[in-house]
Amino acid sequence: MPPVERFIVEGGRRLEGTIRPGGNKNAALPILAACLLTDQPITLRNLPDIQDVRHMLEILEGLGSSVTRLEQNVVRIQTSGDCSSTPDPQISKKIRASILLAGPLLARCGAATISKPGGDAIGRRRIDTHLMALEALGAQIEVSAYEYRMSARALRGKRMFLDEASVTATENAIMAAVLAEGLTTIYNAAAEPHVQDLCRFLNLLGAQIEGISTNSLTIHGVDELHGGDFSIPSDHIEVGSYIGLAVVTRSELVIQDAVPQHLYSVRLMLEKLGVEIFVEGQNIRVPKSQELRVRYDVGAAVPKIDDGPWPLFPADLLSIMIVMATQSEGTVMIFEKMFESRLFFTDKLISMGARIILCDPHRAIIVGGSRLYGNEISSPDIRAGMALLLAAMCAKGESVIHNIHQIDRGYERIEERLNPLGARIVREEDR
Repeated sequence: MPPVERFIVEGGRRLEGTIRPGGNKNAALPILAACLLTDQPITLRNLPDIQDVRHMLEILEGLGSSVTRLEQNVVRIQTSGDCSSTPDPQISKKIRASILLAGPLLARCGAATISKPGGDAIGRRRIDTHLMALEALGAQIEVSAYEYRMSARALRGKRMFLDEASVTATENAIMAAVLAEGLTTIYNAAAEPHVQDLCRFLNLLGAQIEGISTNSLTIHGVDELHGGDFSIPSDHIEVGSYIGLAVVTRSELVIQDAVPQHLYSVRLMLEKLGVEIFVEGQNIRVPKSQELRVRYDVGAAVPKIDDGPWPLFPADLLSIMIVMATQSEGTVMIFEKMFESRLFFTDKLISMGARIILCDPHRAIIVGGSRLYGNEISSPDIRAGMALLLAAMCAKGESVIHNIHQIDRGYERIEERLNPLGARIVREEDR
């Protein structure tokens, strides 16, 4: 078992320089699962070296895949011959993405036994849509208190309407459908960048998926997929995190390969806090010492920052926006529509001096322009963990952040990447 670690963070330091985001975690995980769909070798580049990805690679090896690390962030995977249909239950419980193995294993083995997945404790995360989609394609599913047992003599294409635009349910349906017999149409499909990345990856391997980037996908089933070489695009959530870091520390940062085309809704919400960024080709530059002031709606109404399915503002960036809002003069409402526990970390910001009223599990009022002060805090999930790191870096004094394995699940070697820019973050064993 790896040691329990913490960060010691010296606040109030300005940063300067250039940083490049890692590969998109939420694209890497379904793409790794999709490697089970062929017995040919696949090379994945820009694969983030984070805990969730390491766990998924462990699961694949346990299923019979050969995993070869060619160099930093480059892995070759091959699942030749027969593979097991039962992912390791202990590892599966550590990550939410283990549910993504259901579709590929049904397509490859005709069966799958999936332990109930783990992941962030941010509220109920239903998998009903996954089960409905796989049943529509011909799977028989038994649900117990601890696992889902699935089998299918043959998967056949189907026209389906998802009862919610779930990212992972859409991905499971896509991976099962690419080798199903006949035509599959998925309405109300999720269209987030990582879903698009999965579709492009599968098409590279010989799948026939149409309607990529839309909410209606058409999939022509094929007999087999071949190998390929694919680079994971940059993580737009990590890009948004670095924008927030530059803003709250009053620093100038250049974020390279920032996929600006994925940030239209993010820029709209940043403008509500008075934040300005500049797009320079595929890079984004955040100027230093911005005058952060909330831009009120018509009639001086309090503006709202809320999330929604793509192309609306991503829920995974709301925690970052809350910290930014504490530093912007004025009042703003945060409305988290997807998960009923994501906003609970705001009590830690309040302990640092933030003025926040948690109205209910989904809404918070932030009165900005507060000076934050270092404190001893703990990271409850990936995104809140990164948000608390931002708060600690702009606070006066020293902060201690416990439970940092949550940050490690989504951000690769974060202190090694920020310290050369001027941060002072020390990782040490937690006592």
